[in-house]
Amino acid sequence: MNDITIYHNARCSNSRGALEILRARGLEPAIVDYIKHPLDAAQLTALVARLGVPVRDLLRSKEAVYQELGLADPKRTDAELIAAIAAHPALLNRPIVVTPKGALLCRPPERVLDLIA
Repeated sequence: MNDITIYHNARCSNSRGALEILRARGLEPAIVDYIKHPLDAAQLTALVARLGVPVRDLLRSKEAVYQELGLADPKRTDAELIAAIAAHPALLNRPIVVTPKGALLCRPPERVLDLIA
């Protein structure tokens, strides 16, 4: 099954855990290092649509830049939030795994099992 993609940050234990689970099952996903290769607004919009969750669910509110940019303000539009993630990729929660069965934010990493079972 080579049609799995993981949006991965190697510094994140949840992201590493999801990748380990996939590999332990003989699956080698396409790895998107979105920190080194940030997603643009169109790619992020498509990913959010695939996930079917509000953009806010993908924001890492503990990042300093979240506070600096005032992203907690409920008046911020989805487009503004997506632009912030595009400009500051560390704001994207992870790991996100996409398979033919769907897409999920895999926190905790074991959630990836729902996509490959």
